[in-house]
Amino acid sequence: MKWTDINDIAIELCDAYPEQDTLRVDFVDLRDWVMALPGFSDDPGQCGEKILEAIQQAWIDEVQ
Repeated sequence: MKWTDINDIAIELCDAYPEQDTLRVDFVDLRDWVMALPGFSDDPGQCGEKILEAIQQAWIDEVQ
């Protein structure tokens, strides 16, 4: 997975952190959690606030 695989990342986050309140995610933690996902292999430097916001929103949508 890459940073641009927003929906795939959201699905994986749902599986990895089912008890996490998606509305209270700190972007530092979110970035770390994404990079720790199995199959994720992208440059940490390619991640910015807009990507993290998109991932968080997709995760919120996936939970609902």
